[in-house]
Amino acid sequence: MPRMSEAEKLRSHKRILEKAAKLFRERGVDAPSVSDVMQAAGLTHGGFYRHFKSKEDLVVSAFRLAVDDVLANMEAAETQEERAAAREDYIDTYLSMCHVDNRGNGCPLAALAGELSRGSQDAKAEGLHAVERVSEQLREGTDTGQGIALLALMLGTVTLARLAEEGADAQAILDAGRNGSELIQKDWRE
Repeated sequence: MPRMSEAEKLRSHKRILEKAAKLFRERGVDAPSVSDVMQAAGLTHGGFYRHFKSKEDLVVSAFRLAVDDVLANMEAAETQEERAAAREDYIDTYLSMCHVDNRGNGCPLAALAGELSRGSQDAKAEGLHAVERVSEQLREGTDTGQGIALLALMLGTVTLARLAEEGADAQAILDAGRNGSELIQKDWRE
């Protein structure tokens, strides 16, 4: 069998990470097997260890990619105006029914923080690093506590909305979270 070129290996690696990030957010870390992830990526199980040391390595790497994806617009903002607009867009998208209903493409912290907290030291460290990255983008000033407070409110809001059995109940929770986020941001500006 011919060997895979380095470019092909990189494309396969990225495809595995993208599929794993979506599957883990949708179904949790334990439910999808390595075989499930590789099949979703259109590859065989046998090729997994050419890319990752273990499933835990895959989990950490896929989580990091998912965080990169959801923060791309905010981290790319260059001016204060761009940063404020990207932050507002992020908050609006985060506190939406679309986010509640589509966890596979949503915030990896909202989907996986509980599992990462029970995982390896590497998983916990990656989760904490994500909290730092997101909260840094959410804060308006230099106080790191501001971004953490807003992230905690948003994360809790989405988690509770996902528990609601009725769409109207979920929307009421999202509305309360949005009101709370506006109050937090207003307090920062005063």
